[in-house]
Amino acid sequence: MEQQKKSSFSGSIGFVLAAAGSAVGLGNIWRFPNLAAKHGGGLFILVYIALVLLFGFALLMTDIAIGRKTGMNAGNAYGAIHKKWKWVGHLTFVVPAIIMTYYTVIGGWILKYFTEYVTFNGAQVASDGYFGNFTSSTVAPVVFMLIYLAITAIIVYAGVEKGIEKFSKIVMPCLLILIAGIAIYSLTLSYTTESGEIRTGLQGVAVYLVPNFDGLTVGKFFNIMLDAMNQMFYSLSVAMGIMITYGSYVKKDININKSVTQIQIFDTMVAILSGMMIVPAVCVFFGPERMVNEAGAGLMFVTLPKVFENMGFAGNIVAIFFFIMVAFAALTSSVSIMETVVASCMEYFKKTRKQMSLLVAAVAAIGAVLICMGYNVLYFEIALPNGTVGQLLDIADYISNSVIMPLITILTCVLIGWIAKPKWVIDEVQRNGEKFARKGLFIVIIKYVAPVVMTILLLKALGVF
Repeated sequence: MEQQKKSSFSGSIGFVLAAAGSAVGLGNIWRFPNLAAKHGGGLFILVYIALVLLFGFALLMTDIAIGRKTGMNAGNAYGAIHKKWKWVGHLTFVVPAIIMTYYTVIGGWILKYFTEYVTFNGAQVASDGYFGNFTSSTVAPVVFMLIYLAITAIIVYAGVEKGIEKFSKIVMPCLLILIAGIAIYSLTLSYTTESGEIRTGLQGVAVYLVPNFDGLTVGKFFNIMLDAMNQMFYSLSVAMGIMITYGSYVKKDININKSVTQIQIFDTMVAILSGMMIVPAVCVFFGPERMVNEAGAGLMFVTLPKVFENMGFAGNIVAIFFFIMVAFAALTSSVSIMETVVASCMEYFKKTRKQMSLLVAAVAAIGAVLICMGYNVLYFEIALPNGTVGQLLDIADYISNSVIMPLITILTCVLIGWIAKPKWVIDEVQRNGEKFARKGLFIVIIKYVAPVVMTILLLKALGVF
């Protein structure tokens, strides 16, 4: 508690931008556009927005209210609600600890690509096999990962107001401007194929925004809902202790109901704009099939460099701005991930922020090196219960995002919905007399809807059906 009192966001704007920064990450940039193109364009977007407004608001509100009311990080907050549930708080510590190891590796990849474009080596980056050769090398990925990790650690080391909040206030507006600028540029693109077909950015936007109901069945719609739910989970940073930690830094006079709405709007806006930035460009130069079939990492590190190459000299400039933007988005998320681990360690070990920042960074570096080695000396493939095949990075992502996060959500819903009761959160939301317009909806979702849906997601991830 003593550590928490020394740190806080200066006001509502600082909190919203920091929380939005945590929510806006690589999932918005590469995963959202890919899923939207794959699942009927505007149909996926409509389903996603509905889930954000329903589930997203309830889960986000719960995490932030838990953090502010207890004044603790997730590690101890659950124990403050009910002493027998403290172990759930320890479980939330595991998620960011795992994610931090591979997120910094991907951050290193982004820095490498940015460096290549700044030195005008775009043609080399776009060549076949470049990404695979880079990730499988033993030195370069580790070097760039360590640089990225060091930047993240410096921001966390500086503290909440001077580090995280100050960084978010500068980066988040810049990020939004960059995304909007590149999205507008993508709309102006056109390309004539060898057969004489002309593909334009506006046609690409249609692929992205116009709902496609061709071949839609109940089973396919269920899969769309599951993917949209997973994306919402990943995007809003719920069920991993991050928003509980940030909530513990929120001052008592801030209207968290209003703040949650602002975070939802900002995060969803960035996700949709990211699609308008990426989908038209890929569709123009490669056709919609490439967009639909491309995987996340392949989209950003294999396909998009070829798009930039097709743009000529302007493509190199666009690529520089693109990877600056992606680096900003990744950093805001990795900072929140490391902050959650550092803050929990401060409470667990009763040490200072500076001591724990250095220790966590050192441990994260060891884990990240192992993830890097998963592409060379430690490379292997294993079939995962959800039907995919992966190596070390994929295994870490599967355990944290597909298994532990749904489990934490189920347990949180049971604790708040049935043991502490929804009034526990509602009272905190209405602490200063604020109106909680969606109170009835919150109760229904936390008590009934979310636990059932999350159980289905978890069972599917475990390969039960």
